[in-house]
Amino acid sequence: MANEGELRKFVAPEYIFGVGARLLAGRYAKNLGGRKVMVVSDPGVVAAGWTGDVTQSLDEAGIAYVLFTGVSPNPRAEEVMAGARLYNAERCNALVAVGGGSPMDCAKGIGIVSSNNSHILTFNGVDKVQIPMPPLICVPTTGGTSADVSQFAIITNPLEKIKFAIISKSVVPDLALIDPLTLTTMDPYQTACTGLDALTHGIEAFVSNASSPMTDLNALEAIRLVSTHLIDSIKNPQDLELRAKIMEGSLLAGLAFSNAILGANHAMAHSLGGELDLAHGECNAILLDHVIEFNLPSCPERFERIAQAMGLDLRGTTTKEQKAALLGQVRKIKKAANVDRRLENLGVNRSDLPDLSEKALKDPCMMTNPRRVNLRDIEVIYEESL
Repeated sequence: MANEGELRKFVAPEYIFGVGARLLAGRYAKNLGGRKVMVVSDPGVVAAGWTGDVTQSLDEAGIAYVLFTGVSPNPRAEEVMAGARLYNAERCNALVAVGGGSPMDCAKGIGIVSSNNSHILTFNGVDKVQIPMPPLICVPTTGGTSADVSQFAIITNPLEKIKFAIISKSVVPDLALIDPLTLTTMDPYQTACTGLDALTHGIEAFVSNASSPMTDLNALEAIRLVSTHLIDSIKNPQDLELRAKIMEGSLLAGLAFSNAILGANHAMAHSLGGELDLAHGECNAILLDHVIEFNLPSCPERFERIAQAMGLDLRGTTTKEQKAALLGQVRKIKKAANVDRRLENLGVNRSDLPDLSEKALKDPCMMTNPRRVNLRDIEVIYEESL
């Protein structure tokens, strides 16, 4: 018998990648048995025209739909419940999410609630979803969250000021329609934040204590693609080839972290987002070099491979020099992306750190961090990021 601690599984949805993929939503909704579809999006994505492209494809396929756009940047539990009430009232039997991580996570939450008939707050944690959701198609419009391919749904509980993670293969979408053209309407800040989120996904997945050869391949290529092309994609927003490289990096990072899970960086970013309603990608970016510095002694050879994937030539260098080179490269990318503020610039105070640290320590992502973490370790990393 194999040691269960050494077993690894890999879950992923069907996905279609390429310009025009978004226009296939109607065809595939019909293939999945969609009779009446709830389309979950947000006002910004609607204004950009991507939601309209998807609803037009549903019209052309002869599928009825209802639109739900009451989604915040950090989707709240009450928004999920409102969406689920509308879903049930309209007698929908499938979901299509169009947008970034917020609409996609909200759609996952709506699906969970509609199938399991329980409040979304009861599904916090790992493998708590007993009954599969209705069919879900995701059309991502940002290059970084990877909710379209992951077994994660991140929801905010405003009453307790926490973001909680629902982790289950039951929330892996049935299909992702990944169209790089949708990235051309992102502004520089959103491009930078979501891209740095993807970079963090790749790095944390590669050093995770649940990594495997299958996730390593995806994580390293994601790191290479995003670190190489992110800054150019910010400077040239209409360059479809660059946008496709970032979208591919986001996809691969998602496949990696969905299966290897994440680490302290995301646990701490979730705590910040839940407490202060901050942009997730920027929180990850602010913390990234500090978390790398903390984790590096636990697996220096893994971080050496990350540095090489980022294009650094480490031949003939010492471990100390490799560390300095990697941290320098991460900080260089952050500065070039104009996402190099500190936590105090986002309104975080030193008095917030004990509560933030307590919540981060309870986040399930902390379980797969490569280095064991205690409460004081988290406080120190937050302090360094202020």
